[in-house]
Amino acid sequence: MTGPIPPLDTTPGALGGPTDLTLTPAGEGPALRADAARNRTRLLEAASCLMAQCGAANLTMEAVASAAGVGKGTVFRRFGDRTGLLIALLDHREQLLQAAFLTGPPPLGPDAPALERLHAFGPTLVRHERDHHELILAARTDPRRNYAVPAARLRHTHVMLLLRQAGVTGDTDLLAHTLLATTDAALVHHLTVGRGMPLERVEAAWHDLVDRVAGTTS
Repeated sequence: MTGPIPPLDTTPGALGGPTDLTLTPAGEGPALRADAARNRTRLLEAASCLMAQCGAANLTMEAVASAAGVGKGTVFRRFGDRTGLLIALLDHREQLLQAAFLTGPPPLGPDAPALERLHAFGPTLVRHERDHHELILAARTDPRRNYAVPAARLRHTHVMLLLRQAGVTGDTDLLAHTLLATTDAALVHHLTVGRGMPLERVEAAWHDLVDRVAGTTS
């Protein structure tokens, strides 16, 4: 779960065979000792309870330390900063999403054709971003970090590989970024809450874009 995303092999014929996309947390480091893992779980449970009560925007390191019955320094040593704590809270939810599209059943999982998987991936991601938008947006203190965390890199690599496996030509690297931009939590929240747009319309736009990129529109 904690291994880095392998570099994309772009040598001729490499994308025709199986590609190892490792399940990866949103931003965690190496595996922890058992006692450290228990302490981390305890802190995250306290943070989750506090977030449910006061919202992600009001979650502080001091409050988490108090709720967990530890010193503030313990929380900072475990997560580095508030952003690190928020990313850790997203970690479990992200791993469930990754398991679904990397090893789960079709049409999202690997036993479906690439184009079907692309169509399934967008709505799944849109709903994930909608359900966790407050936590996701609160964790965004540095825009550059949004693209650097392993989870974001895995999503991009996954979409890029599916595009290539579906026979899409052109700059699939940038096409993957373009597609993923339509699922961004801030945009999904703006469209569905700020503008009152039905979630089904956002999902339909993903299907339309995939068809246009793949050249399958009628």
